[in-house]
Amino acid sequence: MGRVTRVLTAVAALGMLAGCSGKTLVESDLGIKGAPDWVNKGTQVLNDRGGRLFHGVGQAPELGDASLQVSTADNRARAELARVLSSYMDVVGTDYTAAVGAGEGRSNEQAVSQQIQSLTQVNLSGAKIIAHWKDPRTRTVYSLAELDLKQIKDATGAVKDMSPGFRQHLDAHGDNLFDRLIREKK
Repeated sequence: MGRVTRVLTAVAALGMLAGCSGKTLVESDLGIKGAPDWVNKGTQVLNDRGGRLFHGVGQAPELGDASLQVSTADNRARAELARVLSSYMDVVGTDYTAAVGAGEGRSNEQAVSQQIQSLTQVNLSGAKIIAHWKDPRTRTVYSLAELDLKQIKDATGAVKDMSPGFRQHLDAHGDNLFDRLIREKK
């Protein structure tokens, strides 16, 4: 191997190493021209003038049946909302378990887990599809599902087997835990 080839190989190897050692950048913007902001930003939690909101974005390709395509996108948006809500409820459950302490042990953790599952199901029934958009180029339909933290707190009253302590903890600390979730997502 000639000197020039060795130098070029060394430079290429150093370039690849430098590329591997850099920070991975993930774009949250899909960059679809003409799409509403909610399509490009995707599933998220936000704290704005409208309240503390959970947003789930779903999409469906052209399926040959417009109503099936829209309902598929809606269901996928609700599934995304469930995923985000589940993350939030895990934070609430962990915080509650820590606040109660080790005295109540394993049975407390199981009870909290069961309550979180019940509450997630109740809350998803309150989720609303608030927007649709169809990409004119790909004909993909996007749906936006929304759930407000206030609705979650209100729904705790509908869950009959929820412990009063967990309900009080969610009422007292839910906003702060939501804000913590937003900070962790950034």
